[in-house]
Amino acid sequence: MKFGPTPIDDALGAVLAHTVRLDGADLKKGRTLDAGDLAILREAGVTEVLAARFQPGDVPEDEAASRLAAALKAPGIRVADAFTGRANLFAEQAGVLTLDPTAIDAVNRIDEAITVATLPNHAAVDEGQMLATVKIIPFAAPEAALARAIDTLKSRAPVLELHPYRPLTARLIQTTLPGTSAKMLDKTVRITEQRMQAIGGALLAETRCPHDAEALAAEITAVMQHHPDLLLIAGASAITDRRDALPAAIEKAQGRIEHFGMPVDPGNLLLLGWQRDTPVLGLPGCARSPKLNGFDWVLQRLAAGIPVDRASIMAMGVGGLLTEIPTRPQPRTKKRPQKDQPRIAVLVLAAGQSRRMGKTNKLLASVNGKPLLRHTIEAALASKAADTIVVTGHERQAVEALLAGTAVRTAHNPDYAAGLSTSLKTGIEALPPGTDAAIVCLGDMPEIDSRLLDRLIDAFDPAQGRSIVVPTHNGKRGNPVLWASAYFPAMATLEGDVGARHLIGQHPEAVVEVPMETSATLTDIDTPEALDAYRTRPTR
Repeated sequence: MKFGPTPIDDALGAVLAHTVRLDGADLKKGRTLDAGDLAILREAGVTEVLAARFQPGDVPEDEAASRLAAALKAPGIRVADAFTGRANLFAEQAGVLTLDPTAIDAVNRIDEAITVATLPNHAAVDEGQMLATVKIIPFAAPEAALARAIDTLKSRAPVLELHPYRPLTARLIQTTLPGTSAKMLDKTVRITEQRMQAIGGALLAETRCPHDAEALAAEITAVMQHHPDLLLIAGASAITDRRDALPAAIEKAQGRIEHFGMPVDPGNLLLLGWQRDTPVLGLPGCARSPKLNGFDWVLQRLAAGIPVDRASIMAMGVGGLLTEIPTRPQPRTKKRPQKDQPRIAVLVLAAGQSRRMGKTNKLLASVNGKPLLRHTIEAALASKAADTIVVTGHERQAVEALLAGTAVRTAHNPDYAAGLSTSLKTGIEALPPGTDAAIVCLGDMPEIDSRLLDRLIDAFDPAQGRSIVVPTHNGKRGNPVLWASAYFPAMATLEGDVGARHLIGQHPEAVVEVPMETSATLTDIDTPEALDAYRTRPTR
């Protein structure tokens, strides 16, 4: 790859290294320059640009990221479409991630253009959580280095593995001493139930007995007749030795002790034993608290079907200092929000009067056997978006009738005759609290599909400067556009028959363009002639 100042006459097909700001137009970093771009630059008096030019053996960043991410894919792991040289991998189910650190290190040592970052080994993950990201350092990777990285991953596959949680059932025994607080025991039950629910399991029952070896051994024998997947024992006093009451009771009940203690704090005094094939955990005192501790690590692995033994517990020391780390999650809720899972809504504007269409409401016109508006609605509902809101206005009852049976919400705009801005404001006001972004869709674009909407959603990342996501085809910007919630207040001030398109020009640093293979983002239907032409177009 050649990189540096490039004369305009040599820049066709080159990739811009930095954004070029011009009056009335901005050419974004990463843009592949075409003949139209060069004409704009010449007209503006620009004679050269800082750009990258591919050479034989260079693989463009998105292609390279996609190929490398595909080599990391495994059952239960989804690879998102690459954009700006990045391809992210996500969990399709909740569970525990395991990985081969030596393989990841080997790939990262091959070439500085190729990088792979992952969560820690044995990380507990929720459905939809990002597990790893492949990033190609702009703007291309050498084919030879990429092939070597892919071969490294394939030779050690699977490098990433997602172990989904199984519906683990547990029973809890708590021992008591004179003065043991019933309130504390009840709290322990509640917290244990929450822990089990967080891994997709269930606490079936809890019993109590005196804190001595004979009584506890009898209780263990009785509980094991119910055949739980896991037996949990919370002692009235902490285990201090392998010969203490709790481990002694396990052995009296014909069980065995695998290991006592763990290099995780809090959680040092955990005990692992067995009753035949059933794991038995003697809980450390910190298990009575919802805060993350060593018990969580063992419980998560057992629920995910990952073997836990003496050696694996003794290997938990690196990263095992959990005390007073405010950023550690507290995995007490099965579905907790993820920072990499923004709440995105699709806002479908369907209030217009279709003046250019004549007497016909174009949104009700049949296209490919269904009303034009239904195409957009079905695409939105099939996408990753959390909510779909349809703004109604003109012929409200007819529009709402064709939405019957769908999982959309409607918001009526009584001022629809005043123009597009009123529908946009109505839709913004109807968004659920906590909405991070909205895709503003026009109801007259029949070729918009769920995959296109999902590509916009995948590209959204305000932390990376991608808070306005715009689809393009052959370098031309189209619709729909995804807007971060930061722009909602500005949209609420619009007046007249205008949308928010001008905000793109006001915030060029926040815009990311997502190239689309088809002209779907440029195809809308405004006139009877356009409708007839679309209906009679050659089938592709």
